This record gives sequence, structure tokens and C-alpha cells, in this order.
Amino acid sequence: MSQKPLPGFRDFYPEQFAERAHIFETWRRVVRRYAFLEYDGPPLEPLELYTQKSGEEIVTQLYNFIDKGERPVAMRPEMTPTFARMVGAKAQTLRKPVRWFSLPQLFRYERTQKGRLREHFQLNVDMVGESDVLADAELLSIAIEIMRDFGLSDQDVRARVSDRRLLNGLLEHLAIPESLWTAVYAVLDKLERQPRELSAEKLAAAGLDSETADVILGFGAMDFATVCARYGDAPVVKPHLDRFADYLAHLEALGVASWIRFDLTIVRGLAYYTGIVFELFDNVGEFRAICGGGRYDNLLKSLGGADLPALGFGMGDVVIGELLRSRGLMRSSGTALEFWIAQSPEQADAPRLALQTAAAMRHAGGIVEYALKSQKLDKQLEAGRKAGASAFVIVDSASATAPWRVRRSGHDDQIFTSLEALCAWASSTNGSQS
Repeated sequence: MSQKPLPGFRDFYPEQFAERAHIFETWRRVVRRYAFLEYDGPPLEPLELYTQKSGEEIVTQLYNFIDKGERPVAMRPEMTPTFARMVGAKAQTLRKPVRWFSLPQLFRYERTQKGRLREHFQLNVDMVGESDVLADAELLSIAIEIMRDFGLSDQDVRARVSDRRLLNGLLEHLAIPESLWTAVYAVLDKLERQPRELSAEKLAAAGLDSETADVILGFGAMDFATVCARYGDAPVVKPHLDRFADYLAHLEALGVASWIRFDLTIVRGLAYYTGIVFELFDNVGEFRAICGGGRYDNLLKSLGGADLPALGFGMGDVVIGELLRSRGLMRSSGTALEFWIAQSPEQADAPRLALQTAAAMRHAGGIVEYALKSQKLDKQLEAGRKAGASAFVIVDSASATAPWRVRRSGHDDQIFTSLEALCAWASSTNGSQS
């Protein structure tokens, strides 16, 4: 039998699990500050939940099968359809705006590459029932605050933002037929990743004249001020510029303006997003997008649910883990051993007292281990050192006047005459060296 997991899947040994726990704890800590509630759904859903949103072509990317009840089902490749289904089922009774988040494990049968596996965990943050642009600013500020809590700065990460409605207004102003917008979006989406000549060829093949194509090719270099100066008087553009200006003002008030870069090439899902969209990238350009999201006001209605405005983002654990490790910022949320209980084997009642000591210290909140077989004292202490204990509690005998000695590196031994006093000390120090 192979000793390796399936391609694109991961084993989480304690060291890797501790890193994953650190990512999860940071996600939860930050998102809860914004008053979002955690939810979850089933990892197996009806196949039609995904084909209804993304079309039949998504089936090639799924782990899908016919279950024993003859139902077409799939392992969830994303969380938003489940979220939409759950919100739609109780839309009339939920307090608006709905502010929910989840940390699902997702599955996609696709080619593995750097930053993309066949399974990953993802933070999903979604809001339903609010159309004001302040909700969009609130959403992006959550993603940026998460970066801060990981120890990253605006010198490490940049949020690239755009607005599909603004882009639509610009295309309309340029008299580009709506039937060609999808082709223009596809070129903008790859503008950084393909030669300018190839982008021009694709625009020409779509039917754009060279002058209009040159304007489109210049979108990637235009900041917000330039767009305002050039198109601010156009009736089909101005309302979207005004709304986006409000969005930027909210982001400044929320203290994240230095992280923002206006970028018309951020398009995201063509049939999915309807308004402001964003993606976070490392400034070096070493990794895939750290996270992405935006406004998707039509999704709940399209899935047969309530007609409510909605927005959200997803942030996977693979890319953020790679980024943190590359910057020396990955921490471990593993359980560090605090106290090792050792006993004097010469005393007949010491083993029982050692177990009572371990139980009491655990009840006091300490992380405690001891040898599970009889050993000489020096062997016990050596085992504790290898286990990484920060303090050793040496138990003598219940008949001794001071049965407990605490030994720590760089400190004189501390003597305790009662188990209550020892537990009080352990609770106050939690094994620290203070």
C-alpha cells in the first residue's frame, strides 16, 4: 500500500496541523471582530447546485458520483452555493444584513500546481441584504485586517480593486457593443500575463477597431484620478465614478487606504460578479492571488432563492500558508508541553502522588505529561527535555514535608508544601520562565 496521500491532497502531521490551526485561529479572530457568525454546511451536495451556478462544464472539475439513492452528488468545490441555499431557505426570518463566515474544506479535480491543490480549506466571508457601498468597504477591510494580523503590511500585500459597473459604463461610453464585452473582459483579465501584441490581436478578432483597442489596452495603467479626469463627464460613467469615490473614502476612514490599488483589469467571474471586485496579491508577484471576492447581487435569485444583494470573498489556506512561510511569519498553534511530572522511584507512594499531581495540574489548566512506565529519575528528566517541557515537577513522597520541587532552566528549584499551592503557581505562570 502506498505511504503517500492521493495527488493534490495533504497529510497534516502535528507540525503542519499546528500551522493550519494558526491560520484558522487568525481567520476566526479577525472576522468575529466584525460581528460575523460562523456556519457550516454539508461537504456533499446535489450536483445541480453547482451546474445551476456554473454550467455543465464544471462537472469535469468535480469529484462527483451517483450515490446509493441514485442521486447525482458532488463533493463541494466552493461554499457560496451552499451559503446561498441556506440563506434562501430562511431569508424571510434572518436579520439583515446577514453576516456569516465559514471555514470549509473544498475539493476540485484539476491539475495541481503551485498554490492550487485538489483540496484546500478556505475562509468564506459573506454578507447578504445590503446594497450600500459601505458594505463593500467593510468586506475588503476584513481581508486587509487579516493580513495585518498575520504580520503582513502594505509593503507586502496590495488589494487591487475595480467595479464591474464602472467598467461596463466605460465600454458603453466607448460604443463597444454589449455582445463584445465578454471578449474585452477576457483580454483585460489576462492583460498582465500575455504580450500586448496578443491582446491587440484578440481585440481585433473580436471586432474592435485599432483606436478603441488601444484605449482598452491602456486601462491597466490608468489610476482612478486619470479615469475621473478623462471620463468624469460621461453620463454613463459618472454615477459609477461617484460611487467608487465613496468606496475609497470609506476605505480611507477604515484605515486601509494605503493597501489599495485601483485596477480595471480585475474582472473575476464574468457571469457571477455584478459590482465592486477585488483581489489581494503579494507585492513581489511570487504567488497566486491570496484572496478574491466582490459583489454578486444576482446569485441568490438565480439559484432559486430570495432576490437579495450579496457580497463576499474567499481566502484559501494554501497560498496564505506559502506566503507566511516565505516571509518568516508562519507561527505554530501547537500544544507546547508546559510541565513534566517526574517521581522518585525509591518512594513507594510517589507514583500515586505523581498521578494525583498530574490530574490536579491539568484541572488547573496546565499541559502535563509524565513517563508511562517506571524509570530512574534521570531517565524521566531526559524524556521530559526531549518532549520540550518548560518546567519539571519532581514528586518525592506524601510523607515528606515538601513533596514537590519545580525545576526550570536558569532558576533555583522552587519548593511547594501543598498541591493547592503548586497548582496556583502553575495556573499563574502557565509554565513561563517568569
